[in-house]
Amino acid sequence: MTRYVAFLRAINVGGHTVKMDHLRGLFESLSFANVETFIASGNVIFETKDKDGAKLEKKIASHLEADLGYGVDTFVRTIQETAEIERRCPFQPKKNDDLVYVAFLHETLNAAGKSALTAAKNKMNDFAVIGREIYWLRLNRDDSLFLKSSLEKIVKAPVTVRIMTSIHKLVGKYK
Repeated sequence: MTRYVAFLRAINVGGHTVKMDHLRGLFESLSFANVETFIASGNVIFETKDKDGAKLEKKIASHLEADLGYGVDTFVRTIQETAEIERRCPFQPKKNDDLVYVAFLHETLNAAGKSALTAAKNKMNDFAVIGREIYWLRLNRDDSLFLKSSLEKIVKAPVTVRIMTSIHKLVGKYK
């Protein structure tokens, strides 16, 4: 059995509220084992014999939409992949106001998306694309280009974003 993390978009934000016991039950009904939620922001850890992450993403997203009544973009990584995402993070916060995020993608970002992201860089926001993730260094919480435009709109691809401190905690607990 392989241990995975499902990073869900649109859980407990934007007016959608899902109780964690209900979310666990939805994953258990897919015959996943050892299902746990991690922080009430759409992180579900589970085990399965299935090895195809893309198929798992579609299976979970379809099941959640059928039950919840709205689309839930789902991004699946193994625990090992999640640890690698933590390890290769190119940014370290230097001040208390500095924040580092990771955005999960379904596929590697295409050239147009990379170009748009490069154009969005400024003195307050820096980005790095590594694999199927976008790392974002935000130097000032109050001055962000994303107050006007979301990362999804910039790269024209579905994403879900997590702060790196959550990734550190997740990896520390499940590695």
